Amino acid sequence: MSLTNKVPEKDVQTTFNNIAGNYDKLNSIMSLGTHQKWRKKATEKIVNHPQKVLDLCCGTADWTIMLGQRFYHAQIIGVDFSQEMLKLAQQKVAQSKLTNIILETGDAMQLNFADNSFDVVTIGFGLRNVPDADKVLREIYRILKPCGQLICLEAFKVETPVVKIGWKLYFNKLMPLMGKVFAKNKSDYQYLDDSVNRFVSIKKLCQMMQDAGFKDIEVTDLMMKAAAIHSAIKSI
Repeated sequence: MSLTNKVPEKDVQTTFNNIAGNYDKLNSIMSLGTHQKWRKKATEKIVNHPQKVLDLCCGTADWTIMLGQRFYHAQIIGVDFSQEMLKLAQQKVAQSKLTNIILETGDAMQLNFADNSFDVVTIGFGLRNVPDADKVLREIYRILKPCGQLICLEAFKVETPVVKIGWKLYFNKLMPLMGKVFAKNKSDYQYLDDSVNRFVSIKKLCQMMQDAGFKDIEVTDLMMKAAAIHSAIKSI
């Protein structure tokens, strides 16, 4: 197995359990307040009128709820490996009054769903946190129906020289501060920054999707390539 995240899965799970209560704030800080707009833009990539959608690595269910509102006729299933994140997700789903959402605990590398089960799979800011992203992509491919869509929203290491300098300064100042303000320990928050810097490039992720069998792979860059939406189709 070629690991795309070398931090042990159990440690990553512990990190997200620890930061669950502040995760939504952190997302806003790390995306400069734009993560909900990014999710909306990613949702607009869904064009196949889905009846069944999986939001993988759903976290506190922001995207799950958005999908439930947009596709109110569809069944939306949110899956995450962090019990603490799912507790908050359940509260937010209850507050939304939506009745088409189910939340489950699960492992993205070994999904408990049958082949050809879903019209769409979304994964937002989650692929970089799994040990083996290639394995996750293969699992997503397996459970998608023929011509089903994968929509992946992810943060990436900034490579543009001028932007890279500013981004590095931003996180070098920000992460220690968040560790003091929010955290049981600074390393939980440093991990979020490290996970972005150590993940594959936007271009490499395209190749990984192609290797998993996906076709018609399209990329939409966000915030000068600090993030990107990858959309792809399962072959017939």
